[in-house]
Amino acid sequence: MRIEELDFPYPENLVATERAPTSRVLITQKPYQFQELGGGLKELIEFFEKGDVLVINDTKVLARRVFSEQGLEILFLDSKDELTWSVLCPSTRWKNGTKQNLPGGVELELTARGRPQTVTSNIKLTADYFEQYGDLPLPPYIQKARDERKNRAQDKTQYQTAWAEKPGSLAAPTASLHFSQDDLTQLKNKGVVIKHVTLHVGLGTFLPVTTDTLDEHVMHAELAEIPQDTWEAILNAKAHGHHIWALGTTVTRTLESAAHGLLPRTEPDVACETILQDTQALFFGETKLFIKPGFKFKIVDRLMTNFHQPKSTLLALVAAFAGLENVKRAYAWAIDLGFRLFSYGDLSVWYKVELKEWEK
Repeated sequence: MRIEELDFPYPENLVATERAPTSRVLITQKPYQFQELGGGLKELIEFFEKGDVLVINDTKVLARRVFSEQGLEILFLDSKDELTWSVLCPSTRWKNGTKQNLPGGVELELTARGRPQTVTSNIKLTADYFEQYGDLPLPPYIQKARDERKNRAQDKTQYQTAWAEKPGSLAAPTASLHFSQDDLTQLKNKGVVIKHVTLHVGLGTFLPVTTDTLDEHVMHAELAEIPQDTWEAILNAKAHGHHIWALGTTVTRTLESAAHGLLPRTEPDVACETILQDTQALFFGETKLFIKPGFKFKIVDRLMTNFHQPKSTLLALVAAFAGLENVKRAYAWAIDLGFRLFSYGDLSVWYKVELKEWEK
């Protein structure tokens, strides 16, 4: 598939720059039948059935974006040793032989270009350092829409989920931003089983596609974990005909990575093809799974996610789940109705339909 097939027009004024008090919800249960839920999330909860499983991502976003005194924006990805880091920054503006000065007396030297880049610091950068001087890494399109590069005070809470627990992400699992702990309580009261996974969002999720075709794009690895009780709950629900709801593309990618044998197991002697029968499975490790049209979903039945950017791997995932033409028509429909787009935007809900049904 050519990346141009994932393109669509949208007005810049629909790019959400902060979370709204209430979320609008688009739901697509059947091909080319789009509906806005007038009751928003409260009405969406009614679509869940007793015995269904809702899987959420409990990752927490790291405040790893730091501005240099020279005005360069540097996103710290991971440390190679005490002084060496992989980063993302506009390195074309970083002249060879010069250093970037950061708050707290930090001096950075660029030691390798590319994507990501490698830098060396004169002092060790700790979690306390980033807590004091770092910003949460809001997407560039929010900065552009705001005409502001640095975080607003409310981003500290608005760009974290209500159940953020395990630090490690470089972007928020934004579908979760629509839900509160009270929403989860209401679902539990209906008999819905709430379980969690962890996927620390990294380059694999948010780097743009720069190749002409999706097949040429290489996904970066992201660290993921599925606890044993989560997997057992999913298998039990599947066995009894209940639905698995994934809150976001990160959850979808984690669950399908395990189902396709692409997420390391703690019991490597068990064959991957028996994965859906093995109730003792526990998965932990890196996944490079790239979900694009033609992918066969084994776990997820319902996908809740935001409206994603054109030509993105996230849009490719939604197109794989719900059909490319269906998704593009739904996006056009939502844009005409003024739905808010992207990370701080509104929610879309998709039911999985087998390919042969889409083709009728």
